Amino acid sequence: MKIRLPVAALCLLSCIAATPAFAIDYPARKPGLWEMKVGDGTAAAADQTIQQCIDASSDQAMRDMAQGLGAGTGKDACSKQDMRKAGSTTVIDSVCKVGTSIATTHAVVTGDLSTGYRMDSTSTYQPPFMGKTDGKAVMDAKWVGPCKADQKPGDMIMSNGMKMNIMDMMGGAKKK
Repeated sequence: MKIRLPVAALCLLSCIAATPAFAIDYPARKPGLWEMKVGDGTAAAADQTIQQCIDASSDQAMRDMAQGLGAGTGKDACSKQDMRKAGSTTVIDSVCKVGTSIATTHAVVTGDLSTGYRMDSTSTYQPPFMGKTDGKAVMDAKWVGPCKADQKPGDMIMSNGMKMNIMDMMGGAKKK
């Protein structure tokens, strides 16, 4: 199965960030194996399913990496970051520099980070990012159980079977 570059980039960014909360103190996910279905919310493109093995350190490193995806680092990359919670729903609005673009994002996260959650996100990009002026992402994530015996924290298995370790790609960032 071939994965188009924009879809692969969307999957990777969604998995790295886990939530779109750039520089917002967001709760950690439960350690173990997570399965995430990522798509654009339409039937036009097939959802991608990614399995990701995390522990507290790798989950934190991925959130830290997401905070540094912009041209600045952390809070410097975003001119607006608002998070509002109401029960099991979290609404996040942000305006962040991503590469040479400004991304204005509205995301709604429902569920909890121990068993499963859903993120619906819409973004606009000025100037266009990867050729797009706007985008929608839908991610359904569920905790599957402990990581498999042959997996280590940071391992991601993409829909096409490709395996990568985000911690290795980050140069072992935040290893403790």
